[in-house]
Amino acid sequence: MMQIRLSEDRGHSQYAWLDSRHSFSFANYFDPEHMGFSALRVINEDDVAPGAGFPIHGHRDMEIISYVLQGSIEHKDSMGHVSLLKAGEVQRMTAGTGVTHSEYNPSNTEPLKFLQIWIQPEKGGLTPGYENLLVEDAGEFRGLKLLASPDAREGSMRIHQDMKLFLGRMGSGEVIEYDLNENRKAYVHVVRGEVVINGQGLNSGDAITLADEQHIHATTTSTAEILIFDLP
Repeated sequence: MMQIRLSEDRGHSQYAWLDSRHSFSFANYFDPEHMGFSALRVINEDDVAPGAGFPIHGHRDMEIISYVLQGSIEHKDSMGHVSLLKAGEVQRMTAGTGVTHSEYNPSNTEPLKFLQIWIQPEKGGLTPGYENLLVEDAGEFRGLKLLASPDAREGSMRIHQDMKLFLGRMGSGEVIEYDLNENRKAYVHVVRGEVVINGQGLNSGDAITLADEQHIHATTTSTAEILIFDLP
């Protein structure tokens, strides 16, 4: 069974410094039909104005992944981490027993665009943690790259949940194939470009859920990027 979630149907929050699209219920946006999918709880597409950002705030019992698409993020947290993540970098923060952090756009001229993703952990009360990953450390790639997994395999970030997160990149006419094990679900989010997934045409910001499916087949006639969540 497949279900499409169109970009235009997502929730929308707009402030002087932030334009945010919500794939699932978040903050003041509430939709009982879209509260999450399996362990995936949040995908926000955030556009942050130059010199602005999220001031210090707290989280508990959540795995928080940020993927920078444009510009850079200045990250500071109560664990003592201070980092600058640029486009093509990903970070994972385990909120666990409690952590505070801030996320700012340090540029006075360039906008920041990033995806904020929340995964519900396998259990509560975990020790807070942080790590980041440079996606483009070997230059441009095509195909699938593992970003997060429970055992940090293939150099991926460790996620405290029985799930795997892949980044897929395709050029014109290229194909991505991914097999799902029995009793697994998948959520595919189109980061950019136009993609056909299992016969369904999708554009930037669109997504598709897959349950009781064994295979993902993705292709494009241009350049495209997708995220594949392999979920329990």
